[in-house]
Amino acid sequence: MPSIRIATLNAENLFRRASVMNLNTWADGREVLTDVARLNELLSRKEYKGATKTAIKKLLDKYEFWNRKKTNRPFDIREVREKLFKVPKGKKAVEIVAKGRGDWVGWVELRRDEISSGAVVNTGRVIDAVGPQLLCMIEVDDRIALDRFNTLILDQEFGRSYEYNMLVDGNDPRRIDIGLLSQHEIVCVRSHIHDRDGGPDPIFSRDCPEFEIRLPGGETLWLLGNHFKSKGYGDPKASNARRRRQAEKVAEIYHEARKRSDHVVVAGDLNDFPTSWPLQPLVAGTDLKDVMSHPSYTGLPGTFGTGKSPNQKLDYILLSPVLFAKVQRVGVERRGVYAPKTHPSFPEVTSAQTSASDHACVWVDLDLS
Repeated sequence: MPSIRIATLNAENLFRRASVMNLNTWADGREVLTDVARLNELLSRKEYKGATKTAIKKLLDKYEFWNRKKTNRPFDIREVREKLFKVPKGKKAVEIVAKGRGDWVGWVELRRDEISSGAVVNTGRVIDAVGPQLLCMIEVDDRIALDRFNTLILDQEFGRSYEYNMLVDGNDPRRIDIGLLSQHEIVCVRSHIHDRDGGPDPIFSRDCPEFEIRLPGGETLWLLGNHFKSKGYGDPKASNARRRRQAEKVAEIYHEARKRSDHVVVAGDLNDFPTSWPLQPLVAGTDLKDVMSHPSYTGLPGTFGTGKSPNQKLDYILLSPVLFAKVQRVGVERRGVYAPKTHPSFPEVTSAQTSASDHACVWVDLDLS
């Protein structure tokens, strides 16, 4: 078969994004996400009394849940049966009425904002410019959004659509999932959202979906999509440890995939640089090769933001040895990122708000003949 182009792009959502991820600074978003994680942990407890009850009340008061008219909170409390709290008349404070998790049915839900139409179209512009046959999409709202993007943006705006698309909802409540757009048949999908290693939480912050794609010659290729734990919020030591666990598990999944095929790709946003401690089990502990280490690639070392620093390399296409031997060209499409002091953007990318993403699109051409 002729050469095939594989790419990965962190799209930072297609149509709607959690408002907490669109605040003025990462520090603002980190504070809210930390508070939401803490609130979820408190609400999961069997009893709400003493320090637990006080902490729940403090967080709800912080975000003014006593003000029923407030509409711009970054998250809501959805109460389906019974109530978590009430607001005494004339008070600017909530009163916790549930005695524990069993007293009410509900959850914390992040609010979501519409993404600007310019940014959505520019995401399509990046994909059109790269033109991959297989595209691993990171931070996608859901499969319906991926399908609509394929039909309404890629097809109608650029005349480039994909016959197949697939996404399995992952573990992240912000709806930043991992999807695949493919010109070739997707014949099998394996999810790892339930994988654990003895701890209370799943290993993967999102998932490590395995997509089996049938190539024109009849052979199949396995693509393992990934989006590791971010550095954006939470305790850095704990975040590093979780990325390490994720890297170890992906290495294990990769070795199992190699028993089925020599054609295995690991792609996505690993949220750390190649020499970092968390990524070593995957990037150094396996025979996978990073396409940006291939002699055909001569660009900037990073993939996030300006891309000038090796520490800004977050996005990866890692290939099994048989595939790496077939690499023809490697590139990074940066014109969807707004970084005017570093590199040119598409004329339509005039600000951070109209950028396709903070992440560049990494691509590789393979000669599979």
